[in-house]
This record gives sequence, C-alpha cells and structure tokens, in this order.
Amino acid sequence: MSNEMKKTMTGSQIVIETLIEQGVTDVFGYPGGQVLNLYDELYKASNRINHVLTAHEQGAAHAADGYSRATGKVGVVIATSGPGATNLVTGIATAMLDSIPMVAITGNVPTSLIGRDSFQEINITGVTMPITKHNYFVTDVTELADTLREAFRIAISGRPGPVLVDIPKDIQTAQCEFEPAEAVTPFPE
Repeated sequence: MSNEMKKTMTGSQIVIETLIEQGVTDVFGYPGGQVLNLYDELYKASNRINHVLTAHEQGAAHAADGYSRATGKVGVVIATSGPGATNLVTGIATAMLDSIPMVAITGNVPTSLIGRDSFQEINITGVTMPITKHNYFVTDVTELADTLREAFRIAISGRPGPVLVDIPKDIQTAQCEFEPAEAVTPFPE
C-alpha cells in the first residue's frame, strides 16, 4: 500500500482500528486500570463501534458468546488484568466447549513488570491455555495488528472457538505505523 494509507497510531488505537477493519460492530466489556487507554480509544470511536458495558467481566464473556451465537459474528470481550481477566474464564470455556468464535482482549501490567508479582498481574495466557484455541502475549506494538488479525482467523477457522490476546499497558501506549488490511477469512480446510 502507499504511504498515504499508513498512519502512526498508539497500540490502543491500533486495537480499535483492527477490530473495526475485521467487521466488529459491538464489543462487550468492563473497564479497569490496564485497559483504560483502550477504553479511551473505544469512546473516541463510539460512532463506529458500540461498547456494551456489563456489570461484571463474566457477564461480558457470556454476552460475547451469546452475541456470536445470535449473529454468526465473532464475539469480542475486553477486560483488564488480574481478576478482570480471570473473570472471563467461564465464558471462554463455554465458547471453547460449544465451538463459538470469540476474541478476548485483556490488558496487563507493563512488560517491565511482568513476572514480578505486580499489582493485579496474572499469567492469563497460562490460565486460559487449556480453554482457548490459541492465545497471545503481545510484546511488540509493531506485531499488534497482525496478531489481532491472526486471532480472528484462528477463531473462525476449522472448529471455531475462543482466542485470547493479552496486551501489556506499555504496548497499548507505544506507537507505530498502522496499515489497514482486509477482513480475514478462515484458513482453507
């Protein structure tokens, strides 16, 4: 693509733009400290993508699952680190057992604090490994858009199911060039 199509954005902006590019019109979630940057961008894009605020992250995960069942689209849920992320577990497991395509986006502490028992730090990729088709821990903002695209592709391919993408706070605030792409299609059978 030409350079006019590329634009420098923060990781949080890239998440929202990639969701919209993938045809997402509705997301479910509950805000918290490690996803506040994402929520700021979600608010700014509220004319292009709808956020459904739930009373609890578990409800958000079940709502994303139900939305996918009702619409045939990928359900998307957003939660913060620690207990916000672990509250998604039952909804993610339900989607896995019932073959429902879902992308769960979690925030985490900055990469410099990973593995240091930081406040509300949890290894959510480890926790959800048995109940997701795949999951990602993003450590480079330049890989964020393609990681999200791949998450959607995995969620809808073969036997559908949930994919989790964990994004540390510093990756959400880091900047890089964003180049739009087409909505993904399932892997060939």
